[in-house]
Amino acid sequence: MKPRSKRLLLLAGAASLLVGAVALVLTAFQENLVFFHTPSEVVAGKAPTGRTFRVGGMVEEGSIQRQPDGLTVSFVITDMAQTVPVSYRGTLPDLFQEGKGAVVQGQLGPDGRFTATEVLAKHDENYMPVEAQYALDSAQMQKAAESMQQ
Repeated sequence: MKPRSKRLLLLAGAASLLVGAVALVLTAFQENLVFFHTPSEVVAGKAPTGRTFRVGGMVEEGSIQRQPDGLTVSFVITDMAQTVPVSYRGTLPDLFQEGKGAVVQGQLGPDGRFTATEVLAKHDENYMPVEAQYALDSAQMQKAAESMQQ
C-alpha cells in the first residue's frame, strides 16, 4: 500500500471516529436538555408532550391542596393570563407558598395536568427567574391590552 493511501485511510478512520463521538455527545445533550415554558405557552400547546420541561410563574392564591398522605400536593401555576394545574409528590421547599414565584419540572399529562418531579421556589423576596419575570410581565401587558380593547 502506498504511503498516500495509508494517510487517506488513517484520515478517514479518524474522521469517522470524530463523527461518532460528536453524535454520541449530541444525543446525550438532547436527552438532558430541559426547556422553560410559561403557562400561556403550555395552554397554547407550544410545550412538548411526553418530554420533561419546566413551567414557571406564580403559585395561585388558594390553590394549594394537600392530600391526606402528607406528600401529595396539588396547586396551580399562573402567569396572570393562563393557569396550569400541577400535582407533585414529595417534600416542598420551605419557601414554597401561595402568591410566590415557583418553577416546576416534569411532564404534561394528556389531561392537561402537569406532573412535577421537582419544585423550585424563589430564594429571597427579590429573586425570580428571568424567564418567569418576563412571562409575567408579558402576560400582564397582554391582559391590559385586551381589557382596553373591550
